[in-house]
Amino acid sequence: MIMAMVTITATAITTMGKGSKGAAHSGHLSPGGRGRLASEALAKRSKSGEGTRAKFERPVPPHPNPLPGGEREPAAASGPAAAGAGALYRLMAWLSPSYPVGAFSYSSGLEWAVEAGDVRDAETLQRWLDVVIRQGGGFCDAVVLVHAHAAVSAGAAEKSLRAVAELAAALTPSKERHLETTAQGRAFVEVTRAAWPCAALDALLAVWDGPVAYPVAVGVAAAGHGIAVEPCVAAYVQAIAANLVSAGVRLIPLGQTAGQRALAALEETIAASAQRALATPLD
Repeated sequence: MIMAMVTITATAITTMGKGSKGAAHSGHLSPGGRGRLASEALAKRSKSGEGTRAKFERPVPPHPNPLPGGEREPAAASGPAAAGAGALYRLMAWLSPSYPVGAFSYSSGLEWAVEAGDVRDAETLQRWLDVVIRQGGGFCDAVVLVHAHAAVSAGAAEKSLRAVAELAAALTPSKERHLETTAQGRAFVEVTRAAWPCAALDALLAVWDGPVAYPVAVGVAAAGHGIAVEPCVAAYVQAIAANLVSAGVRLIPLGQTAGQRALAALEETIAASAQRALATPLD
């Protein structure tokens, strides 16, 4: 998560100022443990009419912090810098490994890749992740997040938000991948509505009663809190990479330092994929 924040430059934080992973599932879902980490296995080894990349101008709203008696704590600071800090704080919390969505129990197919011998060391792990982030599920998630964010930020018709949510669920036809994204999406919505409530998440549940994909949930929450899409999608893609590196470290296995080297080597890939997602049409 720290590395995600390193990629958020002063410019991105200023943009946020202006406009601004739950219990783990144990057991394999398919023979050979394809697509998902289990506890046992771990022991073994954008609406802007002016263009696609919109600038979202709503400030990050203050998070409710009631005191005894119903009073509110006064804000320590105000203005763009404070709003940017609030957006950064929420992204760090939501995409932290400690956020209870059960992300550590999934591997997006990495477990099977290790079992099959396709991923066997730091170099092959990095190459596998590069493909996932540039042209696989990681990139597709990023595009979905951008469009879910845009549907809320643009004040688009409810059918636009429903269309994104429905497509995101339909794009995960395999049992393992579908469970991976929808279990995390459901957990994210439940926890965030309880701890970081916003009307956008309520609206999502009102217009879509099907399974919610993880990137849709994150994109809607970010937009609902006035967090700009650029830092949000960059942080989300980094969180995917970090979680899969952690899985690779345990599965191959690798040393922690080797894992961090692989993550560091993916910095450019993550940044480029996040930027490309911002300009990719949903079709």
